[in-house]
Amino acid sequence: MDPYKTIIRPLITEKGTGLNEGLNQYLFEVHPDANKLQVAEAVKAIYGVRVVDVRTMNQRGKMRRYRFKTGQTRTRKKAVVTLHEEDRIDLF
Repeated sequence: MDPYKTIIRPLITEKGTGLNEGLNQYLFEVHPDANKLQVAEAVKAIYGVRVVDVRTMNQRGKMRRYRFKTGQTRTRKKAVVTLHEEDRIDLF
């Protein structure tokens, strides 16, 4: 799979930013069919860093109401990527 199709976007959240500073971990939204090895190779290819560990999770969409209608947020797959202690990704 193409690295730019595997990694959809970095997730910039309050919790994800805390992981960046303390544990050298980064949070990404990834393609639903991508496995851990594909995510690790994509991060290596795009950012040129050494990947130590990858953890993935599937986040189901939640039901939301707006006025008189109901909808659902989209389902997505997230990955927490741990880098070597000497490597950094500059997202900002």
